[in-house]
Amino acid sequence: MGFSLTGTHVIFFVAAVIIAGMVSGVFIAVTMNITTSLSNRGERVAEQLDTDFDIINDPNIIPLIGSYYHFYLKNIGGARLTTTNQTFQIFIDGELIGISQYYFENTSVPIEGITTLYVNTSIASGDHALRVVGPQAVDKQFTFKK
Repeated sequence: MGFSLTGTHVIFFVAAVIIAGMVSGVFIAVTMNITTSLSNRGERVAEQLDTDFDIINDPNIIPLIGSYYHFYLKNIGGARLTTTNQTFQIFIDGELIGISQYYFENTSVPIEGITTLYVNTSIASGDHALRVVGPQAVDKQFTFKK
């Protein structure tokens, strides 16, 4: 005796349910992966939006005390700003300043707080550009005269 028509239908039904379960499992895994990726991206964007600063010197008067030029950075972002040689890179006229040639007055700055950036380098007379690159690749350029 062979399977009847009902037995064949049961086998096809069970196979269809198994395949549907596997497909729904794949869809759930893909959906969870996309959700996690979007969540991580959203956190990075929020962190980048919270990280911002500005250089607030008078471009015509850059204080030079001893061998250090003083530049003032104001935290205008929405979170505390970590100011160390590992989180900031300094360029003057496109030349990278070595980490041993600059430091910050504070290691972190509260929202709306100000810190001093001390730069020990020789700068010739004339127009110059200071570029400060901070966390999350936020950068500011400041043109000044010496």
